[in-house]
Amino acid sequence: MRIHHLNCGSVRTIEATYDGPPAAPAVNHCLLVETPADGLVLIETGLGLGDVRDPAGTLDSDWVRFVEPALAEEETAVRQIARLGYRPADVRHVIVTHLDVDHSGGLPDFPGARVHLLAAELEAALAGPPSSRYRPAHWAHGPDWVTYTPQQPNDDWFGFTSIELDGLPEDIRLVPLGGHTAGHTGVAVREGEHWLLHCGDAYYYHRELQPDPHPHPLMDVVQTRSEVHHDLRLGTQARLRELVRDHGDQVSVFSAHDPWELAAATAK
Repeated sequence: MRIHHLNCGSVRTIEATYDGPPAAPAVNHCLLVETPADGLVLIETGLGLGDVRDPAGTLDSDWVRFVEPALAEEETAVRQIARLGYRPADVRHVIVTHLDVDHSGGLPDFPGARVHLLAAELEAALAGPPSSRYRPAHWAHGPDWVTYTPQQPNDDWFGFTSIELDGLPEDIRLVPLGGHTAGHTGVAVREGEHWLLHCGDAYYYHRELQPDPHPHPLMDVVQTRSEVHHDLRLGTQARLRELVRDHGDQVSVFSAHDPWELAAATAK
C-alpha cells in the first residue's frame, strides 16, 4: 500500500515550546492510502469544499474566530487527491477518528464512500443540534455509515483493542482511544513491516508523549475544553507513551494537528 500524508486545513500559527522548529500553522493531518484491491482509503477529511466556499453556512462562527482556518481550496482533500490523478469516486472508504468539525468537513466531497467510525461517535454527533463541535451540514448528504463497537470481535494490537474494518484489509484497523469525544478512535495502518498510528485528537502535541510530558500551552487549553472524559483522556495518553517507549521501533505515532509531526512524516 502507498500512503500519502496530507494537510487538509491549516489553522492558526503556533510556536514550539523549545528552541528548534520554527512556528507553523497547526494542521489537519490526513492520510490517503492506495490499496491494491479496495480503491483509495481516506483517513480523516479535514475541512471540505463547502467549508471553504461557505464558512458561514457550515462552520460555527466562534470556532472560526478562535481557530483562524486558512480556508484554502487547494488544501481540501478532494483537490489534493485530484492533483494525484484521482477522482472523488476513487475514494471508496473514509475512516474518521471522530466527527469534530475539522475532521468531518470533507465528507460531502466523497458522497459515494463508505464512512467507518465508532458507533458511539455517530450517536453523539446525531443526538443534538448544531454546535461548535458537530456540524450537521457535513453529513446532510446521507453518508453510507459503517459503525463499530469495541465489544465486537477484535484483535490485540500492541496491547490495545483493535477492530478490523468491513471491506478493508486487516492492515487497516480501528484502535479505540477514548476521552476526547464519546467515540474517539485511532486508526492503525501497516506500511511494510512498520505500523502508523493516527491518533486523531488523543493528544495534540508531540511533547505530550515524552517520558516527561510537556503539553502545548495553547493546544492544551483546546483539548481540555473539548474532552468528554478527563481521566480517560489522560489514561489514553499514558498508554500511548508506553507504546512509544516499548514499540517505537515498530510503530510511528502522530496526532491530527501537530505541524512538526506532519513535517517529519512528509520528509521521509
